[in-house]
Amino acid sequence: MAISVKNFSDMARKDVFTSRGIYCGKVVDIGLDFDKFRVKSVVVDAVRGSHFASIVGDKKGVVVPYAMVQSVGDIVLIKHVPLAAVETETEEAPVEA
Repeated sequence: MAISVKNFSDMARKDVFTSRGIYCGKVVDIGLDFDKFRVKSVVVDAVRGSHFASIVGDKKGVVVPYAMVQSVGDIVLIKHVPLAAVETETEEAPVEA
């Protein structure tokens, strides 16, 4: 499903929620693919107390692939990312010495 966004101001500073209604933060930037003339990703500021803040801690600027965006309106709705899935991926990642 393609989502049409005419300009960056359609998404800037909008609240981001998961499909389960959990608050993630605010859109601060977008990543563009100039070869295909598409939006590649959305950068979300993980504000304190948000779902993303519980995942990444005090890091800012969580990059969300645009394929995870389900709709853009008064808010930006993304697919839900459970905390358990993120913890499992980081535990399985190989550590380089």
